[in-house]
Amino acid sequence: MHKLKGYCECKKVSFEINQKIKYFSHCHCSQCRRTHGSAFASFIEVDKSCFKYNSGHEHIKSFSSSELCQRIFCQYCGSNIMFLDGTKSNKYYVSVGAIDGSPKLPKAHHVFVGSKASWFEINDNLKQHDKLPSAFKNE
Repeated sequence: MHKLKGYCECKKVSFEINQKIKYFSHCHCSQCRRTHGSAFASFIEVDKSCFKYNSGHEHIKSFSSSELCQRIFCQYCGSNIMFLDGTKSNKYYVSVGAIDGSPKLPKAHHVFVGSKASWFEINDNLKQHDKLPSAFKNE
């Protein structure tokens, strides 16, 4: 079994993931840029049944950044834990920055590059998609 552990900056919220990660992306949409305060946000897709809070579930707050997207964060330190996609109720999109250590992840790809920050240049050879590729929608 593949086990990943993570926590927020103040460590009041901790969690674990028990599955092999198959989807890893760097999202360049304006919502991810603003909520993470950076050029992009990195997420892994996790089956809801494979995610468990170890502590601090009561400290979780959420914000609906769009009709279909709910952002999950720690109420104390503001760390981004994940986002929920309203079209995929059985999946969580966990912020890679909240994962502890150096997890083994699949090759990432860039999504919503069509709305990336004008001041950021992508300098890697990963696949780039102007929007969310149809292969990843409603799976």
